[in-house]
Amino acid sequence: MLGIFPGWLESKPFEQQVLISALALDPIGFLAGYLLGPALGVEPLIGGAFGLVAASVPISLLVMQKAQG
Repeated sequence: MLGIFPGWLESKPFEQQVLISALALDPIGFLAGYLLGPALGVEPLIGGAFGLVAASVPISLLVMQKAQG
């Protein structure tokens, strides 16, 4: 998933993978949405909420991948 440390995240237990991913992606998503929100014509906090939703997509994909096999 993260190309910086190949195999590092995959070597962790699944619960830790989800937690690490959320801790890394949620602040990035919120900050990006907060900063881009006004450029898209919405309030910064609404943009931050949209960013959180967008940041949860990779985590959801990780959970679905684990559920399939």
